[in-house]
Amino acid sequence: MHRLPLPEAEAALGDELSTVRPDLSAAYAAGIPGTRAAVLTRLWRALAHEPLPWIARRERGREGLTLHLADGRRLHGPHADPYATSAYVTELRLDERAYDRPDRLVTALAGPHASGFATELGHSVASLALSRAQPGPSGGEPAASWEWEQRVLDGHPYHPNCRSRPGFSVAEQLAYGPEHRPVVELGLVPVDDCLVRGEWPKWLRDEDRVLIPVHPWQAAHVLDRGHQEGFSAHPLMSLRTLALPDGPHVKTALSARLTSSVRDISVYSIETSATVSAFAEEIAARTDGLLHVTRTLGAVSAHSPALAAVLREAPDLYARAGERVVPVAALAATGLPRSPGWTARFARLALTVGLRLLDLGVALEAHGQNLLVVLSAEGEPLRLVYRDLADIRVSPLRLARHGIAAPRMSGRIVTDDATTLRRKLFGSLVAGALGATAGSAAALREDLGSAVDDLPRTADLAALLEEPLPTKALTLMRLEPGTPGDSWACLPNPFTDRAS
Repeated sequence: MHRLPLPEAEAALGDELSTVRPDLSAAYAAGIPGTRAAVLTRLWRALAHEPLPWIARRERGREGLTLHLADGRRLHGPHADPYATSAYVTELRLDERAYDRPDRLVTALAGPHASGFATELGHSVASLALSRAQPGPSGGEPAASWEWEQRVLDGHPYHPNCRSRPGFSVAEQLAYGPEHRPVVELGLVPVDDCLVRGEWPKWLRDEDRVLIPVHPWQAAHVLDRGHQEGFSAHPLMSLRTLALPDGPHVKTALSARLTSSVRDISVYSIETSATVSAFAEEIAARTDGLLHVTRTLGAVSAHSPALAAVLREAPDLYARAGERVVPVAALAATGLPRSPGWTARFARLALTVGLRLLDLGVALEAHGQNLLVVLSAEGEPLRLVYRDLADIRVSPLRLARHGIAAPRMSGRIVTDDATTLRRKLFGSLVAGALGATAGSAAALREDLGSAVDDLPRTADLAALLEEPLPTKALTLMRLEPGTPGDSWACLPNPFTDRAS
């Protein structure tokens, strides 16, 4: 094994933790090997399947997978299961040296922008160990959907930057990270000149001025204006969105890079919020009650992505007596008991809804954070709830085929390109939410095989069954930070088991 000193991020976080929360230090240190493997497994998925230009070819053999680099070196590891969620990669061998630390491996690979990405991977390993060091919640099953979210420790199931939070101190991670189960005190910034869409409530107004909820991290690190005392809320998986006790959810601007993106709120998304929400509610009504969309109640912006907020309904409003609403990301992470065939029934429900809306002309970004499932008292999947409409795609041409008027809007949401629409849905729902819920290629193949029998035979379903499965090339996007928009990879199709 190629041994190097403790990586800077791990050591720095450990030193700070010994001052802030010394009671967590032992659990943090003990968790480092496991979180290195978790991040290395995610990284290996990317190296095995994403179109990275410095990988010349991939050779699959009986003993694993070998990547032939453009400079002549070889990187060897186990067969890469693109849908696996367990940490099965503990080391990768670059020529004659073995690496168990993802940041050191990326540094050795020395590709474009490797240094910055390696730093992010180090943060991801360290922050993930911090997440796992926190003692688990006491008590029984959560009562509210936000409590389920706070039990998701590992973040994105496939992104190597699953817990990367550069710019957050240990104290700030403990104070704001949902997995640490804090209560966050939001501030309020009064704004005179403000873009408002929907109904902004009176309790968030000060006479003629709008009061914009701000995250305390944003107030401390980004905003150059004062704020007044606000209200308490529970952070959700996205960190910037928080649940008010027995009330709506508030999405705040957070100008920090978490996993891939800077979490501010574009002026475009505020401008279109009311239109998109009303349209999505209308479309959801065409699913025979299988889908609910959390309505956007109001949205405001101080004409800046760094100071904006969105109020939307809580998903729990769509649960009846005895039912509960659980984010899909929490299904695997929390070990929720499942009856035989449960994942296949859930896959059938999700595909029925997703493909129906896609045929109508709406592609949801239905990953495990945006998509929630309503469970019966016995734990059976009944209906779906979708939240956060900022990144859906809408096809006026498909809508017109069904006699549906397109919403009056333009911009990135609107497209008639079939590839773009399918990538949006298949990449988030199948390669993301369903893949992570299944936990392996074999399990996903079994779940989907029994789920598609009763689905209408559309061109979209044919593409899902026959073509390589699209997924966002998350690592490629971090290694090409100057390239705008999303980059994509093709995963082996669970039905055909072939790669592109």
